[in-house]
Amino acid sequence: MTEQELNSIIVTIKNIPEEENALARQLLQATAENIVKDRALGAEQRKSDIEKSFRIFGEKEIMQMPKAFRKEFRTEGCTAHIRKRKSGKTHWNYEVRYRRHGYNITASANNLEEAKMKFLVKLKEAEKTGRKAPEKKPASKKLGEFADYIFETYYKRKVTAETYKNTLNRYHNHIEPIFGQTAIEKIMPADCQALIDGIKEQGKGKTADEVCSILNMIFRLAVKHSILVHNPMELVIHKQHETQHGKALAKEEEKILLEASAGTPYQKMFAVALYTGMRPNEFETARVEGDFIVSVNSKRKNGKTEYKKIPIIAPLRPFLTEGEIKFYGTNRLRERFKLILPEHKIYDLRTTFYTRCCEFGVSDAARSEFVGHSLGALGNAYTDLSDEFLLKEGKKLDKWSFMPQIVPQNRE
Repeated sequence: MTEQELNSIIVTIKNIPEEENALARQLLQATAENIVKDRALGAEQRKSDIEKSFRIFGEKEIMQMPKAFRKEFRTEGCTAHIRKRKSGKTHWNYEVRYRRHGYNITASANNLEEAKMKFLVKLKEAEKTGRKAPEKKPASKKLGEFADYIFETYYKRKVTAETYKNTLNRYHNHIEPIFGQTAIEKIMPADCQALIDGIKEQGKGKTADEVCSILNMIFRLAVKHSILVHNPMELVIHKQHETQHGKALAKEEEKILLEASAGTPYQKMFAVALYTGMRPNEFETARVEGDFIVSVNSKRKNGKTEYKKIPIIAPLRPFLTEGEIKFYGTNRLRERFKLILPEHKIYDLRTTFYTRCCEFGVSDAARSEFVGHSLGALGNAYTDLSDEFLLKEGKKLDKWSFMPQIVPQNRE
């Protein structure tokens, strides 16, 4: 019974008056009986399509087979799979198939003898090219073993050294102790959910985001390596942590920072950080080259080392009388910064520099060069800003100053 016929019957039943319910029931019962009969006939028809194993090749045909295959074929009982299908109203199609021990040969025709001959031809072709080794199921791996392989083989080549180090630390701190010794296919979505929820309950929303990202990368690549069929992280419910963006220092806070650190090496470090907008992990690479401070751009990937140039602006120049720049470790610098401005973080110095560039009208291209932002694939490929242009744009920041001018002292 076709779908169109069923729809027609449904419409008819709906239009039968309520007082004729007996008629509607009879029609419904008759329809159900017809459906049962159709299914029975369909089952009988499908029986003819069932694949069976038959000894369809005689001794003469077996002798035409390649010698190496002939011995194996006899050992297997000289049987091949044959599938018979209805082809049109009066014809049948025969498919002969042999899939064992690296062989995958199939041939079909509307005549059994022709299908057998095609099979023999394909068998000889397969013997020339060589049988395929049977696919092996990937060996079970512990998550820790696979993660080590992924980090070293793939991830390390895609990110900067600093990002690689930080991601590896998060993995060792939060994931490895829980899942490191567990077979990767045994880790369920509920296990991942419990880990993420536990981190969030500690008030570590950003860490939960990072752990989610690492787990997703590991499981996604496990699927690509045919170790897993599905990524369990796809069923994990996690709302992205709302990132708190940096807050620029007020002019008065800039003054407080530099006055409070006067007479110590910290003052010069804070001044360089404030008036260049470098990232904290770029401090140790900073050096003076003529009218510029040059540092490594830490956000360039694929193993490339790229430098950025920031003009030495008027407010910074008094702090560079000795020329050389030396920074303490980032953690030590953060601690001193927090003592002076507890409502801020050291990254806010970069936010302040970027804000002042906008306030004093520094061009977008120059600002991106100063802070190490990408100009996009096309911009990076075709833009090469001259030193003259960068110095001209940098001079716009010479107005960034306050009174009285702070002169650094030499004492520790």
